[in-house]
Amino acid sequence: MAVSSTVSLWDKTAEEADISSPMTADVTTDIAIVGGGYTGLSTALHAAGQGLDCCVLEARQIGFGGSGRNVGLLNAGLWLAPQDVRKRLGEQRGGQLVELLGDGPSYVMSLIEKHQIRCELTRTGTIHAAHSPSGFKDLQRRAEEWNRLGAPVRLLDRNEAAAKIGSDAFYGGLLDERAGTINPMGYVRGLARAAKAAGARIHTGVSVTKLTPKPGGGWLLATDSGTVSAKSVILATNAYSDDLWPGLKSSFVPISFFQIATAPLGARVADILPERQGIWDTGTIMFSLRRDMADRLIVGSMGSVIGGDKGLSERWAARLLKRMFPKLGPVEFEQAWHGQIAMNAEHMPRIHRLAEGLYTPIGYNGRGIAPGTIFGKAMAELLAGGDEANLPMAVTGVRPEPMQRLKTGFYQTVFAANQLIRSL
Repeated sequence: MAVSSTVSLWDKTAEEADISSPMTADVTTDIAIVGGGYTGLSTALHAAGQGLDCCVLEARQIGFGGSGRNVGLLNAGLWLAPQDVRKRLGEQRGGQLVELLGDGPSYVMSLIEKHQIRCELTRTGTIHAAHSPSGFKDLQRRAEEWNRLGAPVRLLDRNEAAAKIGSDAFYGGLLDERAGTINPMGYVRGLARAAKAAGARIHTGVSVTKLTPKPGGGWLLATDSGTVSAKSVILATNAYSDDLWPGLKSSFVPISFFQIATAPLGARVADILPERQGIWDTGTIMFSLRRDMADRLIVGSMGSVIGGDKGLSERWAARLLKRMFPKLGPVEFEQAWHGQIAMNAEHMPRIHRLAEGLYTPIGYNGRGIAPGTIFGKAMAELLAGGDEANLPMAVTGVRPEPMQRLKTGFYQTVFAANQLIRSL
């Protein structure tokens, strides 16, 4: 196994072609979008569809950040239970967000169908697996509320979860039939292709170095490839935000999430996730597991890849698979990678108005696919003449995450220790 020199396994296996297009001249546009991930490309696709001129500026390649390193679980809702979302935001605003993101997977699937995005979509749901009796109680609470709202969410007892997962390691699970899995790089490249076909300009290998307000309105973006003059700007950099805008990268806690993929295992994994649902558990340091179309098992958890061939992360993955699937036997690992998640104290996304005509949706807390797509659509509607009041979240200013540096160092230490302990 090698620590990935590409973005991820998905970078190698995606059927959608990468879009690479340098910027060779200065640009004038309606909307400049910094970042070529789910949010930025959804903004471009939907804005171009409304007749706005858009220019996406990506410093590396499409999907280089969290979008191309994602687990690929197309989940509904947020990290929080729906009743907790309403408690934080109020019944009306919270209820609207719960409904909007509850329908998020359906909307993403409609885009995949409309634009024929080749991303290995499955529609068999995802399973939130209970790692303990207390975890199962939490799932019961979530199930009761989703069922009250009429969502196709079903609580699995221990035997049902074992049949779906192929392991008796869990105390039950929550099957969300609205959800599914995708090749996340395939999806983000497909969004780029669709946005380009709709008229958006997409430039890769372009780093934005400065944002300057123009007299009379609008923005001038200095880049290493020329300048971009725009009426409005969307910073769609999320967990990969840098010093381009003061204070932005201090507004969240960057959390690493790593993944390790086995080599294709063929018939050996026929009884593991036989319907190909992706799972994640209720543990404080959660882990994820899925089976791709080539019958690889991809397992992940919070933290960074530590060591290369036979290193700590590989030992952790081998031990976990042995514990969950004792009949599987030894496996070879093909690739490892990690990415960044933007977490915040409230476990809720935010939309910041940084200045007039300058916005950033940020802080998806590990739920980037559907919310990123939905928030991008909302930003396009706003810049096409919509009202801020119609955005999924109330607009706020940037505020620093309390004790960000301390939290970041603490989490890194805890996640590394977790790999060590569980690899023994």
